[in-house]
Amino acid sequence: MPIVFIALVLGALLGVVRARKRGGNGFDQAQYAAVHAIVFGLAGLFITIFILRAA
Repeated sequence: MPIVFIALVLGALLGVVRARKRGGNGFDQAQYAAVHAIVFGLAGLFITIFILRAA
């Protein structure tokens, strides 16, 4: 399960960095962070399921 949490945090950080590079304000950074966290979290969830099923 820690893969999901790590993916969420990394996704949020990546989203903030990408929004800052594009010159976004705080709301843009929050939106990018949320979307990236959701996408990375889902990817982490699928990876976790795959690992648990393969073992």
